[in-house]
Amino acid sequence: MKTKTTSSRRGLLAGGNWIIDQVKIIDVFPQPEQLSNILSQSQGTGGGPYNVLVDLAQSGAPFPLYAAGLVGKDPLGDHILADCKRHKIDTRHLRQTPKAPTSYTDVMTEKDTGRRTFFHARGANALWQGEDLDFHKIKARHFHLAYLLLLDALDKPDPKFGTKAARLLAAAQEAGLKTSADVVSENSDRFTEIVLPALKYLDYCILNEFEAGKTTGFKTRSPDGKLDTVALRHAAGALLQQGVRELVVIHFPEGAFARTRRGEDVWQPALKLPPKYIAGGAGAGDAFCAGVLLGLHEGWELQRCLLTGVCIAAASLSDPTCTAGVKSLSSSLALAKRFGFQPPLEQMD
Repeated sequence: MKTKTTSSRRGLLAGGNWIIDQVKIIDVFPQPEQLSNILSQSQGTGGGPYNVLVDLAQSGAPFPLYAAGLVGKDPLGDHILADCKRHKIDTRHLRQTPKAPTSYTDVMTEKDTGRRTFFHARGANALWQGEDLDFHKIKARHFHLAYLLLLDALDKPDPKFGTKAARLLAAAQEAGLKTSADVVSENSDRFTEIVLPALKYLDYCILNEFEAGKTTGFKTRSPDGKLDTVALRHAAGALLQQGVRELVVIHFPEGAFARTRRGEDVWQPALKLPPKYIAGGAGAGDAFCAGVLLGLHEGWELQRCLLTGVCIAAASLSDPTCTAGVKSLSSSLALAKRFGFQPPLEQMD
């Protein structure tokens, strides 16, 4: 599959969750009423649009980057706006509000395992509805929305479209933009209620194997934790049947899988990274998403899109924050030559 470019539009508009991550490396996650030691602390980007846009900027994306969302009128909100401007991300649709503080997350990362636990304050993100976005006037080619299930106002029901998020995505499509969305890995029963209505207004659906399983009902891993590639294919097919127009991409620690509306399947194994290389898993999914969106915008072959995704994800794993590990695209792609790949996923059947 070679993706098609559309009209004179150019650039990516990413809207949704804008979060400051307070990443704390701990020795062990404690049991209730027990102590854990914080070994180090760093501050970084968080939330789908923030991570994706910064990853694209640092990778040298050759197209305009636009931010949309809501942050507080506070020091963290000021920091996000300044950081976007430093990365040459257009912030005209990223507004500040006095009604709620900027969202933040305390990310507790175990040193030896890289496992993460999140303590999240929704903040201003809960209020954002995207009502200020006039897609007919916005020049971007692509609108990426993240994360469904973590945007309170957009997750609310809509009598015509199912949810407010679906209404927003439909408006973007009607104006001629390509659309995509990502989902938060929430262990709940809300996926069918909130994610399914949005699918028919997506050109591209990009999510991980857990989210794909929760949305479609397929168990994408066996009880022993092994990836079930047959169930994964079924989940991708089900997402297309629910209305995704062109492409479903499912990513997981072992790599990625994509299925097109025409029935083309593409597999891409992840890089074979040594344990000492991995400083933290926060942001790897968004980094993968950034690589795929870069390729889709530029009309690359689907295999190249997935390869770019796993390489930028690998770069992000080198730092405990979501985006500080991502450098130029060439340096991310060089990691494939340096480390090689995990076994082909098709052989896992």
